[in-house]
Amino acid sequence: MPELPEVEVVKESLSRTITGKKIYKVSVKNRNLRIKIHKDFEKNLKLKFIKKVNRFSKYIILDLENNKYCVIHLGMSGTIHILKKIGLNNKTNSSFYHSPFLPKKHNHVTLKLKDMSIIYNDPRRFGFFKIFNNKLSLEKYFSRFGPEPFSNKFNINYCKNYLYKKKKNIKNFLLDQKFVSGIGNIYASEILFKSKINPKKEASFITNSDIKKIIRFSRTTLNHAIKSGGSTIRDFKNIGGNKGYYQNNFKVYNRENKNCLVARCKGSIKKIIITNRSTFFCNICQK
Repeated sequence: MPELPEVEVVKESLSRTITGKKIYKVSVKNRNLRIKIHKDFEKNLKLKFIKKVNRFSKYIILDLENNKYCVIHLGMSGTIHILKKIGLNNKTNSSFYHSPFLPKKHNHVTLKLKDMSIIYNDPRRFGFFKIFNNKLSLEKYFSRFGPEPFSNKFNINYCKNYLYKKKKNIKNFLLDQKFVSGIGNIYASEILFKSKINPKKEASFITNSDIKKIIRFSRTTLNHAIKSGGSTIRDFKNIGGNKGYYQNNFKVYNRENKNCLVARCKGSIKKIIITNRSTFFCNICQK
């Protein structure tokens, strides 16, 4: 599943491509995604201008005219393709986990603009589209999520109060979207390594110093990943057709049994399973 940096890369690419354009036609071939596409979906998008493309957490938000919003979640395998010349076998500037060419199957939703088509492909159908008719309902929907790592609300007082006397381990809290939005499994391992915190450490034992490091390295790690175009796991590509390369900077993720990269550390990277998720850490740095 794409994490915040990968979704941000897609959002930025879409923003440069479709902002200010009008949706002339909407086609839905399969409504049975994770959330069934509403019967009024086509009517809500047709002939609307795309004022802006935003992102919150792992969600892309199309800000439409008339105070309407279309929220897109890519799920496990969702891909957004931009097809500028229908019928030609050229690259469709795909997002991630798939061929750079438009697949022949699983193209569930198409938004036809004047000079291009935006196509949503999803073999596993865990993604979804959701329409909001005003900003209040959109904000209410996202109110169940915690702040993003970049938000001023994600601060030491917030974290300290949230984690107070909690028994759950800190790795699971970083994956809990009610605590902080947008961090997934890959970046949680990287953040905890840089913070020198064992992923199994109970939240109630997290110190103020630990919290400061978590906040700092959450922001720097995600920012670095965004600037690197995201992480290419399997076959991530951004809308420009370019692979992300942040995976070249992984310190622990997918480095099981390799030496720790910290100077003078004699530890090695271990892999454990926490709540059915692979977790990587240094057995010396992260006591």
